[in-house]
Amino acid sequence: MTDAWTPSERELERARVRRSLHRRGVVVATAVTVVVIGALLAGVLSSPGWPRFRETFLSWPDARAAFPDIAKGFWINVKMFLVAEPLILLLGGLVAITRGTVSPWLTPARFLAVFYTDLFRGMPTILVVFLFAFGIPALRLQGITTSFFWLGTAALVLSYGAYVAEVIRSGIESIHPSQLASAEALGLSRPQTMRFVVLPQALRRVVPPLLNDFVSLQKDTALVGTVGVFESLYVAADYGNYNFNFTPYLVTAAFFVALTVPLARVTDWLGRRATQRERGSR
Repeated sequence: MTDAWTPSERELERARVRRSLHRRGVVVATAVTVVVIGALLAGVLSSPGWPRFRETFLSWPDARAAFPDIAKGFWINVKMFLVAEPLILLLGGLVAITRGTVSPWLTPARFLAVFYTDLFRGMPTILVVFLFAFGIPALRLQGITTSFFWLGTAALVLSYGAYVAEVIRSGIESIHPSQLASAEALGLSRPQTMRFVVLPQALRRVVPPLLNDFVSLQKDTALVGTVGVFESLYVAADYGNYNFNFTPYLVTAAFFVALTVPLARVTDWLGRRATQRERGSR
């Protein structure tokens, strides 16, 4: 029975050097960060307009007064996000799969999918919201809602569905042709290959960009405030116009940041994990 392995003196010295370099890097990074932030704060606090800025944007009484209504409005943003997200995934997936079909019978569907993605990726989202909120009620169609909440949500679904469709399609096209050949050799049909072989791998590869799209979606729910939906940004603007104080805008920003930052960190973590898997490391 051999003795347990012990590191050599040289290896121990290397470890001590690495720890020393790491500590030095942390100290330097901390010092630089403190200096830069301190310089920025000094510049802002010493600016001539700081007292007026503090009164207009950092008023605690106004923040406290607007908080309940902004929180209620932000719940509308959250509901819109929760309704739109699964519909966007469904629509984007269907469009991406349609564009990947090869059957001549589905040629009109492919043309429609290409036209849809080109149209809605080329239009600003806020313009789509305006067209839906004001254009659809003007048609006076029977059985179609005139609620700005649902019309704004539908506009977001169609606009973001085009982007998500392209993300999913890129994931589908990244699958190596050998996977398709192997599925064909096993006797799987084209739909079965797409369902059991291609889509599971493609979706795993595009999770980080999909989450990035949904972070943007959460922020863009504020666009429906332009058509009169009393979401958080509209409430902040209404308070600011009435009281001539813009502190509620920062309160609204804090709500969005509190929700989107965790999503962004999850996106970064998933991206790092995917990279580590591709490199064969943990």
